[in-house]
Amino acid sequence: MTEKKFEEEIELTLKELKSILLVKGKEYRRNLNPFHNFEEGSKRTGLSREKVLDGFLLKHEISIADITNDLDNNILPTYEKVNEKFNDNLIYLLIKKASIIDKINNKNEVQTN
Repeated sequence: MTEKKFEEEIELTLKELKSILLVKGKEYRRNLNPFHNFEEGSKRTGLSREKVLDGFLLKHEISIADITNDLDNNILPTYEKVNEKFNDNLIYLLIKKASIIDKINNKNEVQTN
């Protein structure tokens, strides 16, 4: 892969992630809350929303591990499959990052009041 092709792939991925998170992601939100599904999962399980998110993330991590194992057996995935699985993983990591930052910001707001 050339450096130019690498940069193009990164740009495309970032564009897709933004679209998925900000456009398609609205399908999963309620009351303008990007953490709705994870907070509902937290209520049902007694786990933190980040631990619930880890459960969602695990499925995608396993899919990526399967792709890696297939590579060892000379089985190549489709570009579409790689794109889907890695983007899903990145999306959950970005949501988890935002969730933790939200908690940090809320803690700081509570402490300053």
